[in-house]
Amino acid sequence: MKVLKRAVHMLPRRISGLIKQRCSEGVRRNVSASLVPAFYTDPARSTEHVELPRRRQRSERKPLVTAVNELKRRARSERQSRQVVREITLRPPENGLLVKRLVPVAHEVYNARQVLFGCASRVLGNVPVHVCRVCGEVHVGTVPHLIRTCDVAGSPASKEHSWARGGIEHVLPLVESFHLYDRLGRAVSHEERLLVDRIPAVVELCIQAGVDVPEYPTKRRIFPVYNVAGKMIDFERKFPRDYSNGKDIQTHGFWEKKNSQRCSDSQPFPYADSAQGIATQGMEAWEKLRSGVSKLMTEYIAQTCGFCPEVQVGIKGHRARICQAYKHQMRDGQHAWQEATLDDLVPPVYVWHVPDARSGKPLMNELRRYYGKLPAVVELFSQAGASIDDAYRGMMRGDVTVPELDEEKLVI
Repeated sequence: MKVLKRAVHMLPRRISGLIKQRCSEGVRRNVSASLVPAFYTDPARSTEHVELPRRRQRSERKPLVTAVNELKRRARSERQSRQVVREITLRPPENGLLVKRLVPVAHEVYNARQVLFGCASRVLGNVPVHVCRVCGEVHVGTVPHLIRTCDVAGSPASKEHSWARGGIEHVLPLVESFHLYDRLGRAVSHEERLLVDRIPAVVELCIQAGVDVPEYPTKRRIFPVYNVAGKMIDFERKFPRDYSNGKDIQTHGFWEKKNSQRCSDSQPFPYADSAQGIATQGMEAWEKLRSGVSKLMTEYIAQTCGFCPEVQVGIKGHRARICQAYKHQMRDGQHAWQEATLDDLVPPVYVWHVPDARSGKPLMNELRRYYGKLPAVVELFSQAGASIDDAYRGMMRGDVTVPELDEEKLVI
């Protein structure tokens, strides 16, 4: 320390003054930090309020997962690699084989989805769901809210909602996808749109990841697919031997095979006795579903339209001209495909969070800035008695005390 002081004195007066000033500021900062008690909670360290993404305009495109410059760079590299006649090494699942470590995850997601829908349908008998007839906004609770957010075409000037009784399709919206027998094969054409089955996108993702559903067969490769100069070379038969003779296949349905032994996934799951137990079981299934789908999507790609909610699980989107979103005439009705996200396959319908569901008081429009939001299924299970995970604390604004109407003007 003495050597440092001597070195500072040997420097010019201006530089030494700056060094002493910095040292004194550092000492004061350390002292002030040491004076903070251990039980002190800094607002910056607490759970911050999470801002939900705003509602997109009809002319707005969904944000891209990968930047445009990165997509252009990949396209240039693929174009250059196709010019050279050489084999491109493919890894699962790009070569048609399964990712073995994700097969148990696919079964867990498939089972969690069944438990989730079963629990939600049972809880709906105790906790009502309301939906607006004009804008489609959803509210979970006994009394609909009075927040004026109905601002679509055809809504009244007061922006008040016109409520009707909702169902499970409003809490857990169904996102469908074309079922692909061969996920590396050609895309579904416009003429085949009525010939190919459409199933839930999560179920299609689980089937491609390793879940075997007898009603929806899929091709399981033993040998990998090779890529030579951008061309996919498959050495296996187009159809497996057990389906070539047509034995035990019904004439109706999509290759629905007669099977007396159903898989264990289709068996009913044991539910809890109380409504709170069912809600807790459903909340756990929701978290398993979301986390499992996010793990599967790290390897198995899904595509979504940039302007409408259409989803296709696979390496490429279908060619059915059924898009009716913004400027679909310029695309001849085809979708503007881009990489899908977790919210595209499992969309969380955000609803206003009711702080006290037992009070019977509706949410007021004047106090809307004090209310938080939650996914509809989370709000449904929380009103039935399930505990909310800490990940939703910033979203539901649990640290904000909602004042009364006569106290709101006194809030600073």
